Amino acid sequence: MALAPSSAPTISAAAPARSYAGPMVLMTTLFFLFGAVTNFNDVLMPYLKDVCQLTDLQSSAVQSAFFGAYFLMSLPAGWVLKKLGYQRGIVVGLLVMAGGALLFIPAADSRAFALFLTALATLGAGITLLQVAANPYVSILGPARNAAARVSIVGVANNFGGALSPLVGGLVLFGGSVALKARLAALPLTERLAEESQLVKGPYIGLAVFLVLLAALFFFLVKLPDIEGIPEEAAEEARPMAAGRTSALAFPHLVLGIAAIFVYVGVEVGLGSFLIRYGESQGIRQLSAFTQSLVQGLNVATNYALVLFGKEPSAIDTTVGFTKAVGAVLVSSYWFGSLIGRVVGIPLLLRFHNRVLLVAVCAAGTALVGASILSTGETALWLIVLCGLMNSIMWPVIFPLAITGLGPFTKQGSSYLIMAIVGGALIPPLMGWLATHGGGLRVAFVVPALCYLYLLFYAVSGYRVR
Repeated sequence: MALAPSSAPTISAAAPARSYAGPMVLMTTLFFLFGAVTNFNDVLMPYLKDVCQLTDLQSSAVQSAFFGAYFLMSLPAGWVLKKLGYQRGIVVGLLVMAGGALLFIPAADSRAFALFLTALATLGAGITLLQVAANPYVSILGPARNAAARVSIVGVANNFGGALSPLVGGLVLFGGSVALKARLAALPLTERLAEESQLVKGPYIGLAVFLVLLAALFFFLVKLPDIEGIPEEAAEEARPMAAGRTSALAFPHLVLGIAAIFVYVGVEVGLGSFLIRYGESQGIRQLSAFTQSLVQGLNVATNYALVLFGKEPSAIDTTVGFTKAVGAVLVSSYWFGSLIGRVVGIPLLLRFHNRVLLVAVCAAGTALVGASILSTGETALWLIVLCGLMNSIMWPVIFPLAITGLGPFTKQGSSYLIMAIVGGALIPPLMGWLATHGGGLRVAFVVPALCYLYLLFYAVSGYRVR
């Protein structure tokens, strides 16, 4: 999932008269990494399904291991930051991520799925620590009046990284020359899987090197502003409705909002994770001219990037119908839709009532998934790809609706909402279980449809402060 940062409270003290361009570039790079590493899992999941010979249910553990770390690490991350400070916390988060990336080397050599999951969980733990540390800095790196613009910038970078990584990952894991594919196909199954398992090493070794270099920059060269922490809300901001309540969970609209964040992250991750497998289940032997042109065009653009990294350009064969490489392009398009929606959504959210827009996108998401279930071939696939556009504004609208009127319980409520990201760890396995035991992927896609229906309920009435 490409997750946009929540808007942290802005520090009220005037910022020193200095340039924050350098630190802001580094923070934007961090959020690009969040999106890229997270959404690479969408191509890693079908890749490991083949390499480790898994069922759909087993392969869904990829997302469970990664997003489960958000839930398990949220509270420990706060303790780590309190002990080390925010800048050192960022360094530790980067190094933890680098360690997770390096674990892919022994995992690839042994083809042990449990080791792959350990590597993913370690990556997720590092990202959780970075998310908790990085968000406050986005608010204070410059004048307070521009804080919203800075949040938008890192959000777009997050979406861009999330759209790009499945495209590059698809070429690395599912691409390759025709000769290479023919050679691999001729090998006995065990030898083919052993060779294919090595393909994942390159991206994660490169990621580990980049993370270590970035950690060195933060440790030795960059001096971020010092902050003692996020200030508590002033007493006068407390809402009268908070009187007599002892916990954020005493507010029904927050509890319903936690469930909304849970299913939103779950449906966003679930659709992206199973898009390639959904395409394979359609049995598409002939792609439309539009899809072929899109795949070939993006293939040419991405090959330039591969050349820069010393990789041999490889063309995606679009004449044989749907393949995993074609599916990776559609996954990238799904996340790119979220990026476009974020860019377009910023002025729309300023012009129209946020909740009205939320009702519209939730209703559209429900209709798109329902229509996809009833469709076949490319039509079914593209209807799911369009859901990325619908998902784009959900987080920035649901989050503030859920914490409205909490007064002194605002921070507590916000922490519960962040922990609800664990939906990305639980919804995909539910889809995988249905796909494996309940009648195939078409039945599994009923789960996202129900998720959108719940989000529609929240947008219509669940958000009301009681």
